[in-house]
Amino acid sequence: MNRERFLQEKRQRRTHRVRARISGTGYLPRLAVFRSVRYFSAQLIDDVTGRTLVAVHERELDDRTGTKTERAKRLGTLLGERAQVAKLKVVVFDRRHYRYHGRVAAFADAARAAGLKF
Repeated sequence: MNRERFLQEKRQRRTHRVRARISGTGYLPRLAVFRSVRYFSAQLIDDVTGRTLVAVHERELDDRTGTKTERAKRLGTLLGERAQVAKLKVVVFDRRHYRYHGRVAAFADAARAAGLKF
């Protein structure tokens, strides 16, 4: 087994382990984050109906200057504002296989500061 395949399977196991305990509903949606090398995105998902309630992507930002962490903070604020408009206050945080540091932590802290509770 080559190293890339091994690391991919480890990521999948971590993702399944996190998702086994987390599920979103219409009243308590799941805040799923996606982090790539270039972009960051997040969405509030109702797993019962399979619908995305609110979504944000880094390409939507007006000002794309600054570090990736600073852009993740602005994205967290934007998601918090959109969630307030959709009358969503409490969410369940799904970090997938990402560790809670860097861009993921900055995004989560900004979303909390914008009014989301998780």
